[in-house]
Amino acid sequence: MISEKLILASSSPRRAEILAWAGLPFEIRPADIDERRRPGEPPLEYALRLARGKALARAEAGRLSLGADTTVFIGDRIFEKPAGPQEAAEHLRFLSGRTHQVVTAFALAAGGRLLHAEPVVSRVSFRPLSELMIEKYVATGEGLDKAGAYGLQGGGGFLVEAIEGSYSNVVGLPLTELLRALENLPRPGNLHLNPEA
Repeated sequence: MISEKLILASSSPRRAEILAWAGLPFEIRPADIDERRRPGEPPLEYALRLARGKALARAEAGRLSLGADTTVFIGDRIFEKPAGPQEAAEHLRFLSGRTHQVVTAFALAAGGRLLHAEPVVSRVSFRPLSELMIEKYVATGEGLDKAGAYGLQGGGGFLVEAIEGSYSNVVGLPLTELLRALENLPRPGNLHLNPEA
């Protein structure tokens, strides 16, 4: 595994927490890219494009950058971060009693080169939600900055009946897959991560 400090090209506190759990050294340098979905773009391709774009935007010489994007979807319908409480409630009403998919795509880049990109998908089943449950959860404000309008690691965990796949993926970064990708990268000298190599 690399020992250099990662550049996390994201302002997500959840991703920072996951990297900290894993003991990976990193610094936060969010990438400013256009995150609008292209017409007809499938959810997995959308998440991958954003993850690649973020990683490449911060891929400087001698450093390894990590970009990621999390998307919640059912079929081709994507549930973005809600614009406000009303849209958050609409998201939750639609997800109530249904199983949706969460894809977090992550990408690793260095020196202007994309080294690895991978989407990881988990399935999340919501319990049937009453209007009172939706109203109370939306009022907490927890889901307003999250895809799908809920946070699994917080009070939103009570909305969930079952998860198939990676828990950390739903939170915002698939840790097992990320660690595997880091371990399988060629040695830093082969990638010219070290400016003196």
